Amino acid sequence: MVQSLLNLMTVDKFLDWYPENSQQRYELHNGVIIKMPPPTGDHELVIAFLVRQILLECARLGQPYDIPKTGFVQSTESEYAFLPDVLLLNRSNLVNEPLWRNKSTVSQALSVPLVIEVVSTNWRDDYFTKLGQYEAIGIPEYWIVDYAALGGRKFIGNPKQPTISIYSLVEGEYQVKQFQNGDRIESPTFPDLNLTAEQIFQAATAY
Repeated sequence: MVQSLLNLMTVDKFLDWYPENSQQRYELHNGVIIKMPPPTGDHELVIAFLVRQILLECARLGQPYDIPKTGFVQSTESEYAFLPDVLLLNRSNLVNEPLWRNKSTVSQALSVPLVIEVVSTNWRDDYFTKLGQYEAIGIPEYWIVDYAALGGRKFIGNPKQPTISIYSLVEGEYQVKQFQNGDRIESPTFPDLNLTAEQIFQAATAY
């Protein structure tokens, strides 16, 4: 369960407050510091698999993209700062990001071609809060990877089953396609990515 620690903090103050080399992760949600639940091993394996596959595709295409270990996405609409599970950065736009060099923080859609959240117990953040804020920022593509089928039934069906929801920005609004089982992932950023939903889900148990 998420835990609010402080109230009514600006993003600038949050970034200054953030503990250096902290093993605990925090985000800022509408001015409130949120202590994020600790990740499970399966959660981390899914992230590692996605990072590896995406970076391989970036290298194949020769794109100026990279994935930092830690990077914040700041909303300019309100006091929000998120730590996505996978943050794909466009290195060519980082010169236009005033907080990147010292605070590892981006706020421009041109800096973020793709963001991915791997669902954990705080699934409402991914399906509600972050969905709305990433859309407002104008991030072109947002994946919600619900490998353990934790999300609400209105998002992943009844009975619930593991689902990947890919939101693509169309005329300023997200349109969603969903993938389950052996469905091949359709990514606007990586149209030739040869990856199925099941391959991503299996990464959680590949040991």
